[in-house]
Amino acid sequence: MGGHPDRGTLSRDLTLRDLGRGPLEVARDLLGVHLVAGGVTLRLTEVEAYHGPADPGSHGYRGMTPRTEVMFGPPGRLYVYRSYGIHWCVNVVCGAKGECAAVLLRAGEVVRGHDLVAARRPDVRHRDLARGPGRLTKALGISGEDNGASVVGRRAPFALRAPSEGVPEAVVRTGPRVGVSGPGGDGRTHPWRFWIDGERTVSPYRPGRR
Repeated sequence: MGGHPDRGTLSRDLTLRDLGRGPLEVARDLLGVHLVAGGVTLRLTEVEAYHGPADPGSHGYRGMTPRTEVMFGPPGRLYVYRSYGIHWCVNVVCGAKGECAAVLLRAGEVVRGHDLVAARRPDVRHRDLARGPGRLTKALGISGEDNGASVVGRRAPFALRAPSEGVPEAVVRTGPRVGVSGPGGDGRTHPWRFWIDGERTVSPYRPGRR
């Protein structure tokens, strides 16, 4: 376990073993996990899995580039990229080293550090503070400088903290990923978006543009 403060009722920090599994397994298990970034804690309510050469929707589908190198591992690091030149998005790298697997953090509920988040995102309803990947990074203060940062270990600048009881299967939903077009956007072959049913912080679904 890491040495991060404010563990509360949460059982433990996630380890390399937890994140070294396939992206679909990791994505499901990240629901309900708390991401700690500085003075802010976010409970994850929506994520998406991406899996390299097997996934046309992945940045790593055509192989490693300077931009996607972090996605190829090792696991337990952040892959941060700029979306449409507008906002930052953050992924947790998972799988085995060289596999190119990651989970995009799409949305969450702010459970600690409300004043800090409110200063970053003034005049925004609580539900919308981290409702969508660009809003999530703003709420947490994550930028391109955090690309490659660790989420595992005592000295890591970020922590993923598992609850003592996981999210029950009865409220887990899956479907097509937001904004992904082509084969990777097909909810029948790639239902790789995971969210907690009934959570107000989950972002609305929008299909990809062909």
